[in-house]
Amino acid sequence: MKVLLLVVAALVAISPAYAADIDDKIAAALSAESRPEAHRSRDRNRKPLETLKFFGLKDDMRVLELIPGGGWYTRVLAPVLAENGKLYVSLGAGRLKSGLLTEPGFDAVTVVDDDANMRRESGARYYTMDAIDLDVDDMDMVLTFRNVHNFDASGRAGMHAAAFAALKSGGVYGVVDHSKRHMEPETPENRRRVDPVQAIKEIQAAGFEFVDYSTLHYRADDELEYEVGRKSVTGNTDRFTFLFRKP
Repeated sequence: MKVLLLVVAALVAISPAYAADIDDKIAAALSAESRPEAHRSRDRNRKPLETLKFFGLKDDMRVLELIPGGGWYTRVLAPVLAENGKLYVSLGAGRLKSGLLTEPGFDAVTVVDDDANMRRESGARYYTMDAIDLDVDDMDMVLTFRNVHNFDASGRAGMHAAAFAALKSGGVYGVVDHSKRHMEPETPENRRRVDPVQAIKEIQAAGFEFVDYSTLHYRADDELEYEVGRKSVTGNTDRFTFLFRKP
């Protein structure tokens, strides 16, 4: 019993140090001189430090970012994971391959090629993608930020299935997206919003367990009425922040 108490005490003592270490590494990435001012200007709204801590990021993880876009989060994740972990990006990562990943300090990021054939069919409202196999299955964490809303039901199912297959058992899936009113019919104003309840159900259908949610990106003054690009809500949209686990 005495040995057990000593171990517990040691773990308690280590925890604050670990938290400070992750805080410091994320803060250093956010303050890097190479980080564009346009990225910095969104920190207050996107709260990357708090968001990544909520998802449980550790610097020794193998992390896969899906649909990284121009690399806003990639610029934060890559330096945090550079020493002890590993960052992978996939789905629509071509822009990064010819851009950010050619810059010093980002050459260790691995692009997981895919043939998902993301596309928007003629006359379609949303993008879709084919069933995909990313050929990785040992990730500790998969993340995607404000991307689910771009896809139809088939495309969303493909994305969540790819995330599930890429994770090891116990791995986590973090999802952030713009909130839509529950069960609200589609309108020209809500195309880039997602029903949070529907999102949970679809991700659970891919095999995930729902773990937790955060109100980090809750915005009471977003009436959920307008397109996310409108001046009244752009940069201040209400977003759900969900954490799932692969059993």
